[in-house]
Amino acid sequence: MSAAHLFAVTLSFACAAAASFGIGYTVLAGALIGRFFARPVSEPTTFPPVTIVKPLHGDEWTLLANLSSFCQQRYPGPVQFLFGVHDSNDPALQTVDELRRLHPDANITVVADTRLYGPNRKISNILNMLPQAQHDVLVFADSDVSVGPDYLRNVIGELQKPGVGLVTCVYRGQPDPGFWPRLSANATNYHFLPGVVTGLALGLARPCFGQSIAMRRDTLEKIGGLTPFVKHLAEDHAIGEAVRMIGEKVAIPPFMISHACVESSAMQLIDHELRWSRTIRSIDPLGHLGSALIHPLAFALLAVVFSGGAVWAWPLALVAVCARLGLKVLSDRVLRQARRDLWLMPLWDIVSFTIFVASFWSSRVIWRGFSFRVDGDGLLSVAQDE
Repeated sequence: MSAAHLFAVTLSFACAAAASFGIGYTVLAGALIGRFFARPVSEPTTFPPVTIVKPLHGDEWTLLANLSSFCQQRYPGPVQFLFGVHDSNDPALQTVDELRRLHPDANITVVADTRLYGPNRKISNILNMLPQAQHDVLVFADSDVSVGPDYLRNVIGELQKPGVGLVTCVYRGQPDPGFWPRLSANATNYHFLPGVVTGLALGLARPCFGQSIAMRRDTLEKIGGLTPFVKHLAEDHAIGEAVRMIGEKVAIPPFMISHACVESSAMQLIDHELRWSRTIRSIDPLGHLGSALIHPLAFALLAVVFSGGAVWAWPLALVAVCARLGLKVLSDRVLRQARRDLWLMPLWDIVSFTIFVASFWSSRVIWRGFSFRVDGDGLLSVAQDE
């Protein structure tokens, strides 16, 4: 046996082992996702005044529906809606005007301020907004998020538990019309969400998601406000870790919100997923490397290739496909959504693995049309043209 042949055989068995592990992970994730959402949600004992802080940028496809979902809460306490933009001509403000018309009783405040404090423009936007926040319970939520009518009361109920300093929410992908948004939703619903649930169950994850963060003003002050996070790519993760460092808990309740998947081209989708993958790499390099093992289909196909199409390798690929499709069926049941686009699952698995590999080749990310580099501490700097 030649050295090259021996090397290929070794690689084929290594890939087969990785695929087998990934199949086991996939089966476990399918079981855990149902258990996570079967837990009861928390009801608040009181209904304190809340300021919902929403940084805006541009007129997204479902922006009005997303914002309206926050105005339709079954929450008896006072709620202020605080919106912010960097540009007073931002088209998102036209949507806010329409929101005022649809919800004339809503307490809406708008801040337009150009000041930047660092490369993280979202945090700069929020820093400009916070002086106008009227209440001491703050709920930060992205513009591309929509929620159910009990979202606010459930979040506040969780925040009132002893020792809890911050509440964040897992989310599912809600695609805009088109092929690429549907592919993006696959990434969220069948890779991100099961991964988070499994990581939490095994004690391997310490997440905090910027799509929804609720905290009290005094907790925000204890961690030094938001200014320390103006250079962070993953400011949400850094905020969660800062809250844990002061001895308070980060709670994740057993319900989900929806995140709009808006990528309208292959390049936008790849840029978004590379940013996400490189964000994880900057937060947890070893964990990111280990996440290779959640790609069983890719490894099974590599085993087929390196084994020269050996008979034993093809059934492994078939089992990997069945495991991934089974996870989709279970996830769709939990997400209460119709089963569709089964064929997208194996396609996305291959694309996702390719993006995972590419995440190690550069530290450049594209965010809101701006190009940045990420250092080993997860800090952003403006990327110079290459």
